Amino acid sequence: MWEKVCAGMLGAMMITGTAGVSAAGVNKVQAEQPVAVTAKAPAEQAQAAQQKEAPEATTATAAQAAAEPAKTTGEEPAQVQKKEEPLKISINLAARSLALYRGAEKVRLYPIAPGKASTPTPTGYYKVREKEVNPTWTDPETGVSIPTGPECPLGYRWIGVQGNIGIHGTNNPSSIGTYASHGCMRMFEKDVEELYSLVSLGTPIEITYNRVVVEKAPADDTVVYYIYPDAYGWQKVSTEEVHKWLAGYGVGNFVSDEEIDRKIAESDGNPTYVGKVYPLYVNGKRLKNNAVEQDGVTYLPAIDLADAVKVNLGWLPEANTLVSTFGKAEGFDKRDVLYCKDKDVRTLFHLAGGIDKDKHFTLAAVSAEVTENKLPVAEEKKAEGKAEQKEEKPVLTDGSASKKSLTEIYQEATK
Repeated sequence: MWEKVCAGMLGAMMITGTAGVSAAGVNKVQAEQPVAVTAKAPAEQAQAAQQKEAPEATTATAAQAAAEPAKTTGEEPAQVQKKEEPLKISINLAARSLALYRGAEKVRLYPIAPGKASTPTPTGYYKVREKEVNPTWTDPETGVSIPTGPECPLGYRWIGVQGNIGIHGTNNPSSIGTYASHGCMRMFEKDVEELYSLVSLGTPIEITYNRVVVEKAPADDTVVYYIYPDAYGWQKVSTEEVHKWLAGYGVGNFVSDEEIDRKIAESDGNPTYVGKVYPLYVNGKRLKNNAVEQDGVTYLPAIDLADAVKVNLGWLPEANTLVSTFGKAEGFDKRDVLYCKDKDVRTLFHLAGGIDKDKHFTLAAVSAEVTENKLPVAEEKKAEGKAEQKEEKPVLTDGSASKKSLTEIYQEATK
């Protein structure tokens, strides 16, 4: 029976470990560098790690599929069974969580207790190297061994990662969700026993340290983001970096600097739901920006739409009003990008449509009919008075064949 110490080789591992260090798994020398939301191993690191490690063990599923010939019924052609996607363990130390993926799909998510700041869990790319039921623990300070049972800190399952670092159960369940170990990753006993039954020798393990996580909620594809505390002091996070990560999911314009600043200050790991994103098409052509649904309202990029249908578009910031060749409607300035509501695209651009079966927001041209949509009388008089004092020329796009000034377009639209 193997004895586990969970700390004896931690220092040597962090200096000479065989697995490549991920972009998200920074050490203290790298702590000032920004970290990507989703870390991917560089090809050369992954190759080097594979060369030093033993070949992966064949999973039971793969072995069974190889051993059994395809079955046939009568003269029907043999049915080829679809190969199941492989499993992968992905651990985010900043989030204190372990996710199990089948291909790109997250199938399990468990809380864990990683190493303390003084004995941090090493980041990198590894694989399951050993599995053991009822392991024995050896105290790294005293050398005293504790056999399996209620007093054993390893619980009843051990999944070896590298050297004396592993994933295991615990006799101290209150520690889960904190940084408590000598470098191992503790789990609730029921969780580690389930994980143990699912993974095999050779299952890949990715350990990262990502304070910012952006993903789509599995229930309805709403983009949600989290910012976790910097327990190891390895990763600083800036507002602009968070905006870039959100922009990668198409919602960068829908979260203000103030909201992000507040979330960074809190760094509590709680979810913030932003909105749903739909690829935007006009007359069959994909536009650069997306449609975004937030708080029950769907916003569309106004300038993109104007360029797509060759319509002049102006912006009256004091009235929060978009003015096109065809009409006017309420506008929204989100980080210097103008949006309109989906219900106003007919008025502004003579377009109509909505979300299709592929979850695309698709618009097409409709008959050129002018829709009456005047400003309230008080705002109209205010706008006309300002136009007499000083002509507004808030040109944003000039894709139309019309050569009328935007003031002329506005005055015609408000008659």
